[in-house]
Amino acid sequence: MNAVSNQAVSSPGRLIAYWITTGVLVAECLAGGVMGLLELEPFVGIIRHLGYPIYFMTIHSVWYVLAGIALLVPGVPLLKEWAYAGLFFTYTGALVSHLAVGDGFPSIVAPLVFMGLVVASWALRPSERRP
Repeated sequence: MNAVSNQAVSSPGRLIAYWITTGVLVAECLAGGVMGLLELEPFVGIIRHLGYPIYFMTIHSVWYVLAGIALLVPGVPLLKEWAYAGLFFTYTGALVSHLAVGDGFPSIVAPLVFMGLVVASWALRPSERRP
């Protein structure tokens, strides 16, 4: 890379944008995962509405929390790649699941927003967080 590219990659604005997008994403993974593990009623209702068995929520929630942690742990860039891919698949699955049961636009806003955050966080990550 030339000096201009290196400067752009490590610019303070880019780093701030990375941490904002990643912070929101990690907060959702941790909070959503814990709430799923607790099987809180709003989430149980959504899982039932989408036609999934309740035990799926436990499996998904464990991996959701682990993905959030993986995005924060330093020195494991390949694990982060897997976490980003898993989260993108998760949000894509949520989007398609809501569409499959006939839910309208309000139900797909959150998956779309979080898919955007996954892509933004992945694209903005500093070079030391890339494999």
